[in-house]
Amino acid sequence: MQVIGSGPFKEGDRVQLTDSKGKMYSFYLSKGSQWHSHKGWINHDSIIGVSEGTTLLSSSETQYQVMRPLLNDYLLSMPRGATIIYPKDSAVIVGYADIFPGAKVLEAGAGSGGLSISLLRAIGPNGQLTSYEARDEFLENAKGNVKNYFGDLPTTWKLIHGRVEEASFNGQFDRVIFDMLAPWDCLESAFQA
Repeated sequence: MQVIGSGPFKEGDRVQLTDSKGKMYSFYLSKGSQWHSHKGWINHDSIIGVSEGTTLLSSSETQYQVMRPLLNDYLLSMPRGATIIYPKDSAVIVGYADIFPGAKVLEAGAGSGGLSISLLRAIGPNGQLTSYEARDEFLENAKGNVKNYFGDLPTTWKLIHGRVEEASFNGQFDRVIFDMLAPWDCLESAFQA
């Protein structure tokens, strides 16, 4: 799993520009490219090599602060299919479920991938998240959002197209998270997991 960067920005990093009104724009840096808005453009090359917090001017003299997107900002701005679990709620879920580094977690209902991202960050590089999603369009959306956030699909994540209540388990999980319409239909799966 790629660790979200620190230090000066480099090609391939995700960057967030914030204008004086607090409007945020997020994209990946690519040498020779430009970012455009109705308030002018900024060369990616002028962002590569600067530190977080630097203020840059667009071609129309609009000021933008350059930062790495926070998890909260990414989750609220990512493409959605299913209703997302908001960052304030995912923090409570991770805390109350005691999701720890190295945990093996079963998630049912990957949805748009927001909770999956929070779980993947919590389990770290030595954990394992197995997520089930029954709907094709949600599965693809979750996959895209997770890949977009981490820069690639984490090796600690297994995304399965299917219904968790149709799967069988043998006690291989430390924690179980159900984000679905009728979690009570899956209690047998939770006991097996």
